[in-house]
Amino acid sequence: MDAFLIRKAAQSNKNNSKGSSEPPFKRVKKEDSHESDEDLDHDLRSNSPPLKPLPGVQRLGAITSELDDETPQQSDAEIDQPRRTAIESSLPEVKSGKEALEEYENFRASQVNNGDSATAESRLESRKWVRGKTSLYVDAFNLALNTVLDEESHLFDEKEMYIFDEWKNLSYEAQFLYVRLFLRKTASWHRISRLRYHDDIADTEAAVYKLQRGRDFPKSSSNTSSPRLVPEPPDPKLGSLAQDRCVFNENFAFADISEEYITSVEEAVALLSLDEAKALAKEAKVQGKTKAELLKAICKMSNQQAGLFSLGLRRSSTATSVDSPDQGTPEAESPGPGLSDDSNRRKHFLEKILAIAGPCIRLSLPVFRLFERVHLVFYRSTEWTEKSLTTIILAKISKLNFPKYIVSRSANIFTSRAQLLEFETAMRTEYAVDNILEFNGPVTEVGFRKVIETFEGIYPRWKTLLQEEQEKEERVYESGEGAYLRRLNPAHSYTRIVHKAAHVFGRLKEYKREHALLTELLDQRLFHLARRGSWYQRKALLEEHYMYALESEPAYTNPELQKKHWKRIAATTCETALEDRDCHLIYHYDIQKRLVKLEKQLKIPKRLQHDFGHVRLQKPEEHFVEGIQLKKDDVVGKKGRAASTKTIWIDEDEGGGECSVEAMCLSWYRSQGWKGYHAEGGIVRTLFAYLFFDILFLYIPNVFQTAYQTCPLDLHTDAFYPTRASEINYRLVEIANGGAAKLIEEVDRRERENRTCVVGLSWDYELEDLLELAGSFDGAALAAVCKVMAQEYGQRGGGIPDLILWRTEPREEVMFAEVKSANDHLSDTQRLWIHVLTGAGVKVALCNAVAKEVREI
Repeated sequence: MDAFLIRKAAQSNKNNSKGSSEPPFKRVKKEDSHESDEDLDHDLRSNSPPLKPLPGVQRLGAITSELDDETPQQSDAEIDQPRRTAIESSLPEVKSGKEALEEYENFRASQVNNGDSATAESRLESRKWVRGKTSLYVDAFNLALNTVLDEESHLFDEKEMYIFDEWKNLSYEAQFLYVRLFLRKTASWHRISRLRYHDDIADTEAAVYKLQRGRDFPKSSSNTSSPRLVPEPPDPKLGSLAQDRCVFNENFAFADISEEYITSVEEAVALLSLDEAKALAKEAKVQGKTKAELLKAICKMSNQQAGLFSLGLRRSSTATSVDSPDQGTPEAESPGPGLSDDSNRRKHFLEKILAIAGPCIRLSLPVFRLFERVHLVFYRSTEWTEKSLTTIILAKISKLNFPKYIVSRSANIFTSRAQLLEFETAMRTEYAVDNILEFNGPVTEVGFRKVIETFEGIYPRWKTLLQEEQEKEERVYESGEGAYLRRLNPAHSYTRIVHKAAHVFGRLKEYKREHALLTELLDQRLFHLARRGSWYQRKALLEEHYMYALESEPAYTNPELQKKHWKRIAATTCETALEDRDCHLIYHYDIQKRLVKLEKQLKIPKRLQHDFGHVRLQKPEEHFVEGIQLKKDDVVGKKGRAASTKTIWIDEDEGGGECSVEAMCLSWYRSQGWKGYHAEGGIVRTLFAYLFFDILFLYIPNVFQTAYQTCPLDLHTDAFYPTRASEINYRLVEIANGGAAKLIEEVDRRERENRTCVVGLSWDYELEDLLELAGSFDGAALAAVCKVMAQEYGQRGGGIPDLILWRTEPREEVMFAEVKSANDHLSDTQRLWIHVLTGAGVKVALCNAVAKEVREI
């Protein structure tokens, strides 16, 4: 196995400490809230914000913008912030600046020069590079490819294997250029004259030529069926939302040539810089205030049609276009309709723009998607986002110590090529549904009907896969290995589509079909277990308010008796939900309220009604803290945006310096005898990491794919809790019985010296404070908080109140405080955490900052 997959002994690094041994005078915020790549369970609530769209194929987010500054920076509006994949969430936060990476490369390269004989694996293991001959990016790219081919080559056909062979025969410089473009906005053309990789590429034009050169497939493979990147599975017949007609014909190239494929002014003009667009606009005698207006005016002057599809092109230069179903690299033999005799003006503008831009390169989409599939298999990723190599590279070169665990990489996750291709198709179908419901503004009835059409197409296949997976669960899977593997099953995406379809049926007021789908979703216990609470909630609501009038053969002819009949069914649904081990704790309060209301409406005798008084929520306390607020006149935010809404205050209790509103309120609580931190959940995640350290790194097949993880891959998913339910529940009982302090001491004694990288754990918190805080918690309350974190770690990292406070006199007590200044309101996630904490018996306060004086500065 390679350097990514072999666990090495941790090395002590005492110099890695981030601070002095002296505690800070003020306990300040340690961590930012964390968001997961897993969908929120409440994404269908009417008051919930829409999910963020998955980015197209822009390969790097923030990391790339720091590491690769050769290209002009795009505005924030042009760059999508990508959601983190499972592997990226499991790796440590590392310094990612370009200077840090280059400094480390140069340091290692200055020690040893092994020439070209070293392999990618050996160079990554020994961290030895030679600038201009080897590269971390190329080595990591090839390492992923070699690992997949060594273990899972059965997933690729003859033509694809030939492409891999041709890739291996490319020169280092050609590979380097491809990988760097692969990590960028691959759907765009890149001007060759602006590719500034001179440190690694001596002859850019030669590297470009090798990528753009056409290659014929061997005749022996010409009779094989064309490998479609997203095939049309025979069952079910998926609609056009997920079809990808990208095929390999008799030849291929790694990159496209601009002279053959750019045939419209609209596509060519996007290559111009602002200054070039101004010069061309001046010559064409058109005007515009912005670059977009200038380009539009130039296109209008050229008498071109507004859209590329009218010219026969199947691919645009936008990042999101790659995910649309009909996109593909146009055939060189048919670039579009020919220019007629009366198109001299268009031809003139096109030639002039191409002359200004010069030769350009764009990665060929079929080959790009083939390599993207390689990364999907290597990273075991269920997110159709960028498969950035830099995260794992930076984790590798960082001087960090990782926990000891068993790396387990199964080679039979995808048993066949057909299963892999169906998985890809399912993810693209899921993305198409999300694109309709979440990312394009208000949804019309036409959009809803498209979702229903997609649902009808996948429904039979979903039922078949459910039955197959249930048989595997009963006869094949052991040690809980099925839970995470199921996320790589097409049924995982299909289940979410069914979930979305149920919502659509509700929006269309087809409540009977919605109820039937919810019943089917609850009948299976294999996929999306974290959503079971929301399914129970919605099912009970339908049974209480709608189902009595929708039965074709009602149980009672009397409408009132029929209503009572369905209310009894709704009450049974609520009881079932509260007894369901997979119904997460965050849903219990709302379900309990509905059950109590139904029992009163049904006039059930008091002695037979449920009593949830032991978990009745207490209203948060209201605290008012007065202080001096500072206001700055004419403050403008970055890049001309509106100024930040964060307020500035004077910390009267800590020397009179400027501070945030949270720090000012924390000082006030300190004056009242409380100790605490402004951590916004950071210290809660640290406690969770201490208390569940051994469970986090318990051996579970397939959740530790590399030796550089800070958590298992399934931590941010709904598979984490059920896979370890026995161990977690035992630990919760241990915590409830007062064993938290012992667990914290054991982990701290074993790991603090090495400052082991563990998700959520900050070694900057003092052991004394952690022990005191854990001791101040009621054991059952701390166990309840930990259970929520175990069930929904990815979704509940945010929303925890700003301040965590504790005191030992006059009695041991813990309190959370959410700080609000004028015009601030609680978000849904904040309200949820307040419900969880108050339901567990923890005191919660709403701390209102009041300005007794406002000073202008």
